[in-house]
Amino acid sequence: MSLKIVMVGHGMVGQKFLESLEQLKLKASVTVLCEEARPAYDRVQLSSFFSGTTAEALCLVPEQFFERTGYVLQLSARAVAIDRQAKTVTSSKGDVLPYDVLVLATGSYPFVPPVPGREREHCYVYRTLDDLESIKTGGSQSSIGTVVGGGLLGLEAAKALKDLGLQTHVVEFAPRLMAVQVDDSGGAMLRGKIEALGVGVHTQKNTSEIVDGEHARHRMNFADGSHLETDLIVFSAGIRPRDELARECGLEVGARGGIVVDGACRTSDSSIFAIGECASWSNRVFGLVAPGYQMADIAARWIAYESPDTGIELDAQAAAARDDGALARPVEFAGADMSTKLKLLGVDVASIGDAHGATPGALNYVFTDEAAGSYKKLVVSADRKRLLGAVLVGDAEDYGNLLQLALNGIDLPEHPEDLILPARSGGKPGLGVDMLPDGALICSCNAVSKGALCAAVEAGSTTLAALKKGTKAASSCGGCAPLLKQVLDSELKRRGVTVNNHLCEHFAYSRQELFHLIKLGELKTFNDVLVKHGQGRGCDICKPAVASILASTWNEHILKPKLASLQDTNDYYLANMQKDGTYSVVPRVPGGEITPDKLIVLGRVAQRFGLYTKITGGQRIDLFGARVEQLPLIWKDLVEAGFESGHAYGKAMRTVKSCVGSTWCRYGVQDSVSMAIKIEERYRGIRSPHKIKLAVSGCTRECAEAQSKDVGVIATEKGWNLFVGGNGGMKPRHAELLATDIDDATLLKYIDRYLMFYIRTADRLQRTSVWMENIEGGLDYVRQVVCEDSLGIAAELEADMQHLVTTYACEWKQAINDPATLKRFRHYVNSQEPDNTIELVDERGQVRPARPDERASAVETETTS
Repeated sequence: MSLKIVMVGHGMVGQKFLESLEQLKLKASVTVLCEEARPAYDRVQLSSFFSGTTAEALCLVPEQFFERTGYVLQLSARAVAIDRQAKTVTSSKGDVLPYDVLVLATGSYPFVPPVPGREREHCYVYRTLDDLESIKTGGSQSSIGTVVGGGLLGLEAAKALKDLGLQTHVVEFAPRLMAVQVDDSGGAMLRGKIEALGVGVHTQKNTSEIVDGEHARHRMNFADGSHLETDLIVFSAGIRPRDELARECGLEVGARGGIVVDGACRTSDSSIFAIGECASWSNRVFGLVAPGYQMADIAARWIAYESPDTGIELDAQAAAARDDGALARPVEFAGADMSTKLKLLGVDVASIGDAHGATPGALNYVFTDEAAGSYKKLVVSADRKRLLGAVLVGDAEDYGNLLQLALNGIDLPEHPEDLILPARSGGKPGLGVDMLPDGALICSCNAVSKGALCAAVEAGSTTLAALKKGTKAASSCGGCAPLLKQVLDSELKRRGVTVNNHLCEHFAYSRQELFHLIKLGELKTFNDVLVKHGQGRGCDICKPAVASILASTWNEHILKPKLASLQDTNDYYLANMQKDGTYSVVPRVPGGEITPDKLIVLGRVAQRFGLYTKITGGQRIDLFGARVEQLPLIWKDLVEAGFESGHAYGKAMRTVKSCVGSTWCRYGVQDSVSMAIKIEERYRGIRSPHKIKLAVSGCTRECAEAQSKDVGVIATEKGWNLFVGGNGGMKPRHAELLATDIDDATLLKYIDRYLMFYIRTADRLQRTSVWMENIEGGLDYVRQVVCEDSLGIAAELEADMQHLVTTYACEWKQAINDPATLKRFRHYVNSQEPDNTIELVDERGQVRPARPDERASAVETETTS
């Protein structure tokens, strides 16, 4: 006799249940009713649909899954009735399906507040691919979009509207965004970062009605008397369990909705199970995919475990396991960890455990770095030995380690605050994966433990892609990917296997290997590189890395259509984005030498556009507070005055600092200013794995601080000493002496070779200081290559550098002379209008754009433009 299983619903959790059944090898007849016209797809990555991901790419069903298993999937078939006595389910197509076991995986529906006018045209919900297609169509007919709801799904919806090119607003009833996951301070930091991206945030707003707008399609009237006009509205104010079938057939439902289940995910009817967002366990409904996956697996195991007791035959293997006790009693669902890590509108946000510190006696450690735009909070036990919770906004790099500390009850270091503070001199305490027990849950979404990962590596999954495919770890939200890589590397090293330094999962090559493949293959676009040497669609790691290699090799304008989409924000706008969402403009001033006329131009530009001015540490003048639509106008004035881009926004050669040298200083022995100008004009605009800074000092008194630079030049009585591999960043390192008493021509020849050798061989985002420390043979090896030509590539390195020097062109000048590029520099995609909501405040006699927390008290200042 074959067990008849009917499942209602085929979302992410429903598909997980089917895959668990398949793994258990349970002999059963399985029929699935799917209300949508598509099989299960990845709702976690739903917003990627607006940035080009196809519906097919989001599909979660493995190829030939239903053909292989014999399970029957009925699409566009909604369950309309359950007859518990007859044990049948009736579908919208009129089919009556008998069942021995019924599994309800009906999920949830989006909550739409009962606001008059919510049924108006161009008002949507954000839940299914059909919803997204409707929003996409509506977005093409709109300029302004508003999301009602500032939680996880609301901010995802806001990203979708941004991706559609709409001026975007978020309206939230609570006093902060993500009220469930973050505290007030974290919410304030999150709000500031999202507003800096051009998204309007309106908290503590209760929409009373939606009516016709005067300047837009809709007008949202709020209970406090204010209003907001918008063309499109997306409701994403939370979810409600879909429990209507359960109610109609008499199953017990929770006080707050949801089908009541026990630890086996069984409902009040022993033949019916409920899993995912439609289920209520201990009066709680779980709105994340990880608990749903856990429920799906538990329900499948209990169905398989109990089937012999109902007279249903298991296959031979499962029956034998049951008879000899190998088929152990399944675990029961006992709640789930609701920690989460997401990137919302490009902002990293993470919440772990008791994020609000509700545990009696809990202590809080809080670190806010306004300059970096990050907020970190730890909640620890009263004895400071256990981590209870955490909030991370802006920088969630520590999420994986902190989550493992919380989940596994690992003792905290003597100073728990060191886990979130910048490193002390002794280094920042870490949680090596070797310390984790085998039972430590690495992937919460798919319930993959460290032990399971180690077993998979032992069985042959020795690459990140194979480990993901074999265990499903990091294949849902992806938040555990860094920790997964650590486990893999640790296990491979323990087995004596060399760990590769592949760029990412899309390219099985290091940056150095990819550099040579691009150069030798004369590949000039990302697609060419991907087709020839990669796989998939690429990611935020490989796209900028390939863009840098292409720039370092061919030196084409980075905003050409084939290259622009690869750039990060700063390169895309040829300016540095600041914390308030405006940009800074840094023209090149070679050697710090500037004429009075050019100084006057800088002052006039700053006055005209209301910019805050500051002399940088690299002997340049920085102009802060430029709006995106002002950038081309500023560049035009500067270029006409003889300025050019200083590349302060790029992983490129930045500045060559100089003292006044022998021209003015009584100690100077060489003309350091002339040499600094010659070096800066030679290497300007050159792209590299990371930023490069240089300096020239006119004597050994070292006023230009050359020994703290990537390349430092110090004058001697006989010529120049050349230092390399220094930097003054978070890990200061003195440069090392490469050559002594060399003449001008030899100095430039050695710098050519050194920089090009670094560009060719360094890893992505690796400073020269780290590269020097990691390169086998260190300084001696570099000296052999650069000064002695031990590899026989000196002429090639010089030729490559000469190509970059010869093909240099100012990126600002190219941008302002290209009408297609200029279209990118608008605040609103569909309008030439500037952002007129910016308020200005006084800062030591200069004006600058107000931060969100200052706007309430900002003094209105008028500027001309």
